Amino acid sequence: MSLLLKNGYIADPANNFEGVSDLLIDGGVIVKRAENIEEKADEIIDCTGKAVIPGICDMHVHFRDPGQTHKEDVITGGDAAAAGGVTAVVCMPNTTPPVDNAKVVRYILDKAKQSKVKIYPVGCITKGLSGEELCDFEELKKAGCVAVSDDGKPVKNARLMAEALVKAHYAGLRVVSHCEDLNIINGGIINSGEVSKELGVKGMSRLSEDVSTARELLLAADLEMPVHICHVSTASSLKIIRIAAEQGVMVTCETAPHYFMLTDEKLRSRDADYRMNPPLRTKNDVEAIKAGVISGVVDCIVTDHAPHSPEEKADFEKAPNGVIGLETSLAATLTTFYHTNLLSLSKIVKLMCINPRRILNIPGGSFSEGAPADIAVADLNEEWTVDAEKLHSKSKNTCFKGMTLKGRVKMTVLDGKIVYTDNN
Repeated sequence: MSLLLKNGYIADPANNFEGVSDLLIDGGVIVKRAENIEEKADEIIDCTGKAVIPGICDMHVHFRDPGQTHKEDVITGGDAAAAGGVTAVVCMPNTTPPVDNAKVVRYILDKAKQSKVKIYPVGCITKGLSGEELCDFEELKKAGCVAVSDDGKPVKNARLMAEALVKAHYAGLRVVSHCEDLNIINGGIINSGEVSKELGVKGMSRLSEDVSTARELLLAADLEMPVHICHVSTASSLKIIRIAAEQGVMVTCETAPHYFMLTDEKLRSRDADYRMNPPLRTKNDVEAIKAGVISGVVDCIVTDHAPHSPEEKADFEKAPNGVIGLETSLAATLTTFYHTNLLSLSKIVKLMCINPRRILNIPGGSFSEGAPADIAVADLNEEWTVDAEKLHSKSKNTCFKGMTLKGRVKMTVLDGKIVYTDNN
């Protein structure tokens, strides 16, 4: 089936193009981008006044499948992704059982055939996320993994992490590091500071993230191996990354919208939907993360989409950490950076669509001839208020509930097929 998108404002920085144009799709791939395409198509859609961008690649999500599907699964996660203009997701391995062998990878990829998003699994660094014995990286790569991580249970042993950086690299996998020292955290549940003191709850020291980030970069520098740092949330971690990159360390990093939009002041409400790991930090951290995104120190904007049921989130102090974000990530980023003239649309496309794919060697991210026809169409100026109950995720724990954002996905195309339309 052929599809012709007419008169859209196309942002295709991979080909140094931004402007009004048409896009012809056939056989699941891009056939042509040009003005006033006259070829016939099975379906023609007028995109006048809408932005047309490559589908977003979110390189950090949790779909809870297998084992915790009361929170989310591959199908509902795909529905949420499509509603957010996301056409590719990279799923973290802390499932039940963990993704530490080819059998679990095959289960995920087989189920992914029914999803509205392309799913790329991450394998575990250590068997069972135990931090004791490395997984067979060659096996995980062959099965279909694109990276390895012990996300949620960081590798404590520096020698083992050093070995992982080398072996993963030669297996063709990127180490994606969740930088946290659990001994420093020591049971903390929100950022350590004035708010945690006021609420009388144990705080999470920023040193946990900063010390772990420094360790990973020292290892990467010494071994001359690449490493990707997950969900950066502190000003000091970002500074460490910037200095390391300037000195030639092969480091990339990501952050999420809640780290450049929200502070720990939100926790005064004692609402566990504002609890995630790493936690919301201070205004100084938020401004530093924003500056890091603008300057290019931050390579990717992701969601760390982490669904939990309402029952699990009901008790502020006992609730698990994590928030959902697939349906709000583009709007939050546009609201913060595009509509304040801090970033162009093309630079946002690089952060959300191109760089994640480049880091993990995932296809797509451009409108080149023959590229996968994975596309998001958005009204950049539509304002909408986030209603958790209307989101497509199985869980509703969004930290953006009740907020008005500017920019809304109107249509998502996967392999040339329309998988989502917004009828509002």
